[in-house]
Amino acid sequence: MTATAPSAPAARQVLPAEERYADELAFLAAHDTGPRPPGWALTPQAVVTFVCGSDGTELALPKRRAGLPAKLAIAPKFVGERALVERCVVTLAGERGLLLTGEPGTAKSMLSELLAAAVCGTSSLTVQGTAGTTEDAFRYGWNYALLLAQGPTPQALVDSPVLSAMRTGRVVRVEEITRCLPEVQDALVSILSDRRVSVPELTATEDAVVSAAPGFTVIATANLRDRGVSEMSAALKRRFNFETVAPIADADAEATLIRRQAVAAVQRAGAAFGVDDAVLDALVTVFRDLRSGRSAEGWDVERPGTVMSTAEAVQVAASLGVAAAYLPDGDVLDLLPGHLLGVVRKDDPADHGRLLGYWDGPVRRRAEDGSAMWRRLWDLRGSLR
Repeated sequence: MTATAPSAPAARQVLPAEERYADELAFLAAHDTGPRPPGWALTPQAVVTFVCGSDGTELALPKRRAGLPAKLAIAPKFVGERALVERCVVTLAGERGLLLTGEPGTAKSMLSELLAAAVCGTSSLTVQGTAGTTEDAFRYGWNYALLLAQGPTPQALVDSPVLSAMRTGRVVRVEEITRCLPEVQDALVSILSDRRVSVPELTATEDAVVSAAPGFTVIATANLRDRGVSEMSAALKRRFNFETVAPIADADAEATLIRRQAVAAVQRAGAAFGVDDAVLDALVTVFRDLRSGRSAEGWDVERPGTVMSTAEAVQVAASLGVAAAYLPDGDVLDLLPGHLLGVVRKDDPADHGRLLGYWDGPVRRRAEDGSAMWRRLWDLRGSLR
């Protein structure tokens, strides 16, 4: 019988942070040899550097390590206040729950992933909150085949991501916690207070209580737009430190982030990114004007009800990049109004009129001031019908 060669690993669209930035994490672990909280893979300072970058400075290893460069500049991954990241790291170092709140598309999930990867080496211990999430997602379940064959034994127990994090002293991520029903959310109250989970079915064994190992904590995220969907109880709120992740304040920083992420998305689609900077600048300008309700020139703008987030801008930029690569006969600028309309009117049909009002205001005035780019966009007003 002929042996079959092992197949190559399947390509993946997106790698988790701990794999995507494995070289940086390994370098930082060797670079900063200071004290670390129990169970942490990096020092708190190194975690902040991993998330925020080293400001273009090349860090040097104290001594040469095999497989690692002698010097390395750490790229920034989260665009936001360094003080916010530092507060998050301090919260986690104190083994307290961290709740990241903010408008949709402000990179809360990305920040939680980066923090988990840097603190404990994995971001995969995750619960995705939905209306259908059950308490088992926070506690434990059963392998029913083994349960029927053996009864309630430790071998039949199926750990939730939370229970796995407790056993190993790692960070567990709970995405969209306010999407879970209140009675499901409250399963976390005793876990964050007592740092243990009782398994009453195993009362006769030493496995009846699982106690959290040092380093265990929880990072949760919640959208401000979901407030009231499943409001957190006061008891659960008291067990978290709340941090609000705001939209990116600096226009240049937002434009740089949008370009970087759009380029990566188009490359995953097998093409090169071919959208002019001028088109991206116009895209960022429209998003920021509509998000803030005021143009860069100081003109009032009627804000749409939908969130004009950076994440949505990345998706539009990536779509323009894919179109430029695979439908090269047209001008990608011609596609911009249609994509903007798709973003704006997804929540409220009245937002269509608000986008038209933006075209009749800032877009028209910029066109009249002589900008060729905005003149072209003004000429495309008809595509918004």
